[in-house]
Amino acid sequence: MSLSFHQQRLANGLTVLADPDPAAHTAAVGFFVQTGARDEPRELMGVSHFLEHMMFKGTARRSAEDVNREFDEMGADYNAFTGHECTVYYAHVLPEFLPRAVDLLGDMLRPALRDGDFCVEKKVILEEIGMYEDRPQWRLQDYLLECHFGGHPLGFRVLGTQASIDALGVDSMRDYFRQRYGAHNIVVAASGRFDPEKLCRDLEACQSLDGAAAPSRTYDLPAPPGIERSLADPKLTRHYLAVMSPAPSAQDPRRYAAAVLADALGAGDGSRLHWSLIDPGLADEADFSHVPQDRVGAFMAYASCDPQRAGQVEQILLETLDACASGIDAGEVERAKNKLATQATLKGEQPLGRMMNLGGQWTYLRQYVPLEQELERLMAVTVEQVHGLLTEMPLTPRTIVRLGPR
Repeated sequence: MSLSFHQQRLANGLTVLADPDPAAHTAAVGFFVQTGARDEPRELMGVSHFLEHMMFKGTARRSAEDVNREFDEMGADYNAFTGHECTVYYAHVLPEFLPRAVDLLGDMLRPALRDGDFCVEKKVILEEIGMYEDRPQWRLQDYLLECHFGGHPLGFRVLGTQASIDALGVDSMRDYFRQRYGAHNIVVAASGRFDPEKLCRDLEACQSLDGAAAPSRTYDLPAPPGIERSLADPKLTRHYLAVMSPAPSAQDPRRYAAAVLADALGAGDGSRLHWSLIDPGLADEADFSHVPQDRVGAFMAYASCDPQRAGQVEQILLETLDACASGIDAGEVERAKNKLATQATLKGEQPLGRMMNLGGQWTYLRQYVPLEQELERLMAVTVEQVHGLLTEMPLTPRTIVRLGPR
């Protein structure tokens, strides 16, 4: 779908990716910072997410009120999010507002980090942690990652813990910011109706985006132990189950076969887990997903049910995973490919979706893969390739975590 792709490295080290479409009615821009929970020292767990909050608290040029007011004046669809490997700040606007959005986001990425704002926002973060601890699905996921990845930073909690945020000081945050937010560690992606040369000029005018050297990422890979753990909370009225096993990474060519397998196993009404658990009324939720990350990946299955059916649901779920090694057929593969191709194409029809895909690709692959090429690779997946993937990665060793009232 891309009419033209532009990639440029600015003098300060900032990488700019442009995917213009003169026929589009909007424009989207995102600043992708390669930093997240994976890059944090254990004692600073949660600092990346905390920093994301602080970006909206004002700069030397703008107050927090100014930041929010300017986004509203543009009518922007804007937000930010933090994961284990990346922090993203973005805005989706009418084309005439793109230069203003670029200036605002560029300024935000050099926050004031004032002591008073830090103290106030720390309370907000602690409340957010408490809120998520009241959600069984999030508790289960956090504990699953901790068990599966052991002491590896991929098992760190993105929000941090009550203890790590309580202990975090503003000077430590400032040091982490200086190390991770240099221009060499930021990719700017844009899609929609705009002039790529004008975009680069606007970004060059963001003087605050300095050219600090790119920080390194530690690539010692985790060794999942294949363990089982159970947590009990008498307040719960449902039983929750999660299973994780190794899978292809974001750079692994087998990721297309992994996506097809995940869709066939547990992505929606036509999947195996739907027919084995949800359709017969044994579970209210059941899914299976592929989580590709930087040089490592994971498969994750999830189900929730009545506590009285916990054992039955777990047995059926594990039997379904075991049976797929030889049971996935060509019809399932074809249906999954068509569904995934439709989803990718729909996402590519909007500048925001194309921009997110562009930034994510470059973050992991350091290259641009047009949608047409992505679809070709996806549609080329065969049932033999899915079976081959299951031979090499047979959904084991498994980390199994349970959370329920007993």
